[in-house]
Amino acid sequence: MTEHIKMPDVVPIIRYLADGVRVNFEYSFPVFASEDLKIYFDGAAQISGFTIYGAGESAGGSVTFDMAPANGVVVTLERRMVFERLSDFVEGGDFSAAAINTELDFLVGGLQQISRDQSPMLRYDTGESPSSTVLPARNIRAGKALGFDGNGDPVAVSLAGSMAAPDFTAVGTGSVTRTSHDKFSDFVSVKDFGAVGDGLSDDTIAFQQALSAHDFVFVPSGHYIVSGTIEISSGKVLTGAGDSALIETSLSIPLIRISGSYARLALLKLFGGDIGIQFLAADTPCVQNAVTDVSVWQAQTGIVLDGGSDGSKPTYWNNFTRVLVAQPFVHGIHLMRSGAGDTPNANRFSQCRVYSLGATTSGSGVYIEEGSFNNSFTDLEVNVNGTAQACVRCGAGSNKSLFVNLYTESFNSVPNVRLDAGSIETAIYNLLSASDGAAIWDLSGGQYSAFNAGYPYKNRLQRTICTDLTATLQRFDTEYIDASGAVTLDLSHTVHLVSSYGGALDVALPNASGAAGAMIVVKKIDTSKNIITVTESGGDGPDRKSYYLGGQYDFVTMMSNGAEWFVISTNRAPGNTRYYDGSGTYDIDMAVDVYLLSSYGGALTARLPPADAAEAAGRKVTIKKTDVSGNAVNITENGGSGPDQYTQSLTAQNQAITIVSDGGQWYIVSRF
Repeated sequence: MTEHIKMPDVVPIIRYLADGVRVNFEYSFPVFASEDLKIYFDGAAQISGFTIYGAGESAGGSVTFDMAPANGVVVTLERRMVFERLSDFVEGGDFSAAAINTELDFLVGGLQQISRDQSPMLRYDTGESPSSTVLPARNIRAGKALGFDGNGDPVAVSLAGSMAAPDFTAVGTGSVTRTSHDKFSDFVSVKDFGAVGDGLSDDTIAFQQALSAHDFVFVPSGHYIVSGTIEISSGKVLTGAGDSALIETSLSIPLIRISGSYARLALLKLFGGDIGIQFLAADTPCVQNAVTDVSVWQAQTGIVLDGGSDGSKPTYWNNFTRVLVAQPFVHGIHLMRSGAGDTPNANRFSQCRVYSLGATTSGSGVYIEEGSFNNSFTDLEVNVNGTAQACVRCGAGSNKSLFVNLYTESFNSVPNVRLDAGSIETAIYNLLSASDGAAIWDLSGGQYSAFNAGYPYKNRLQRTICTDLTATLQRFDTEYIDASGAVTLDLSHTVHLVSSYGGALDVALPNASGAAGAMIVVKKIDTSKNIITVTESGGDGPDRKSYYLGGQYDFVTMMSNGAEWFVISTNRAPGNTRYYDGSGTYDIDMAVDVYLLSSYGGALTARLPPADAAEAAGRKVTIKKTDVSGNAVNITENGGSGPDQYTQSLTAQNQAITIVSDGGQWYIVSRF
């Protein structure tokens, strides 16, 4: 829309008499958005089965129906707006002509709507001075007709003698006599509005008219065919005679839509539709509604809770009790969001059941695609076909979903519970998993808690504080690593059994800042001479240096305080000695304490690391010549002068030298 709507002097309503063929109907008044145009068949509101064109145009537009309205039906098109402020003007800020024009257009539209609402009202003639307009009190006018006294003021007039129908008195102490008219007015049936319930006639308008006129509507036993969505708005109740009250559609539409708050649907059997029962806010939030003792059969998706596109109209706190979803073709129960609205939150399902009964369900029995803050399912049973993705699935938008006493059953490796990556803090208590798939297929990275749930491990606890614990069996989460080069650890395991048989290996701890309170054990398990160096990602390492494991079964246990890693315990395993027989240069790697060297094949140089190297500072090693040859073992320093500033030679069998580094140079401690 390039400019604001021009508001003509026009009544915002138009009516047509349908001929059973025509599908396109025009309206000559402007509407701001398609939601502002309301459509009625014989006074019954329609919410689906049509497309609105021309919203935002000054000249109006048209409505095209998917199917032509039946012959003789009165089609009414009316602009019906929700009154609200569209903008605020800031003191001293820019003044937008477009914004004020839109506001004024909206005000004019609202005035036209109010004028239209008041035009059919009874009112005093302009030439008459109005008399009293206050009705007689309720207790005075009850059971009487409205009349006018000699002054023209309203009075209550007795109906005595005007009704031939007998009175009604209930059996029991304290009952009072009521007129038959009063008794019959307690509630209405859809049959009072022309519903037939023969399984052949289209009863759509009868349902819509009954719910438009009354807050409580009863559905007697019968087979009711509908071709449009039955909308239950705020405060409405639609209740039936149980399983014998069947409502069916053959079209791909939501069969029942609950669009407001404090509504109730009970004691009905629903059959067919794209959605059996849809919760989607319209003009008000969709909260505190109840569905009780209802079965939904052969819908594409049985129940949908949709957060919609308006965050101020959420789908919260709805309750489902003893609801059966049978033979769904996509999902049984689906929590989702079709637009930018809020996720469905804190909805309650108790004693509900999803049962495929042979139908080829392609989705999941229960799919919380999006939903937060304790959407709870208590005493839930899900039994789905082997074509399903999961019995229960928590999607990436699932947050704090709760399942208590959950029974799941399927075959063909269908997972009992699937937790997608991104799902947060799912809680599962008492899971009986009868499908042959995973009991809990966790793609969330452990973002769940479980008690008496899962297989083969029944329980999983997240972060927990325990003041008094008796443990009969304790197991550490352990990881086996066989690699060379470099690996980076995470916090998913405590104990790491590491083999460097294929080559020297750098094992990097996670940064201490993200691991406060965590403990990690690294142990070398292979017999090779390849060093395992323990470092820290983005940090100094345990005790602010790299740690070296060179002998089989060497280990180090470390703990983070959130700032750095500290060595808690380590060892020098029995036999922490290395034997080497060769010539040339042999690098002392500081992985063991004692080096037994043979120079039988030729002179051998034992080269120490620089005294200021991380692996050398504070370390003491012993080097001993073991062979009988006259070939010397010369002890030097890589890049330095050697022990006590000189190269030291071992020339006879069993000569040995013990040296230590202070981080600046190598010193001889003993020689023999």
